[in-house]
Amino acid sequence: MNTVLKNKEAVGEHYQLETMRYAQQMTWKAIERIAAVITPGMHESEAQLRAKEILAELGMDRIWHPLLVRFGANTLKTFKQRSEGDPVLGEDDIFFIDMGVVWQGHEGDAGATFTTGSDPQMAACAAAAKELFDRVERFWRSERVCGVALYDFAAAQANAMGWKLNLDIKGHRVSDFPHAIYRGGDLGDLDQYPNNGLWILEIQLAHPERPFGAFYEDLLI
Repeated sequence: MNTVLKNKEAVGEHYQLETMRYAQQMTWKAIERIAAVITPGMHESEAQLRAKEILAELGMDRIWHPLLVRFGANTLKTFKQRSEGDPVLGEDDIFFIDMGVVWQGHEGDAGATFTTGSDPQMAACAAAAKELFDRVERFWRSERVCGVALYDFAAAQANAMGWKLNLDIKGHRVSDFPHAIYRGGDLGDLDQYPNNGLWILEIQLAHPERPFGAFYEDLLI
């Protein structure tokens, strides 16, 4: 491993791949629990408060990046953009959960999209974000390409699937907390192969015509 990549993939003295797996598993458990209590008629702010209560019940160490629950048109917002207003979840609607939570000193980070009702295009959008993630993950496993190539592949695949990929969202580093001291940069800017258990692959899609999108992210492991 060259020095540049070694610096980008540096970890702390407590880092363990097994504990990263545990953090990943607990984050997905939390997402499932939270998604189950988000129902039509709930305000976005109410869902966020309930999500934080569930994380506390599950025994998290702390939240390391702001917990996001986005409803409706706010699913088009990037991580750094504020939600517009405080929408109420509709009977035929779409929402996503994005959380970064520390478990046993290690950073879990995952996100997924869910729908209410039976809007076929919303359901297709949510499914497409997961499908595109899976395609890019398989490409990472089989081809061992750099992060730049992963997102080039993701953009081409999204286009072929009929969706718009938000390339302002490019994935990032995780490790034992806090990973930020290592300044790993975005996965989509990494010009070398991203190694196991250190990088989050993020996918955010937009419907080509209607005002909603979908999000999915997980640890490359």
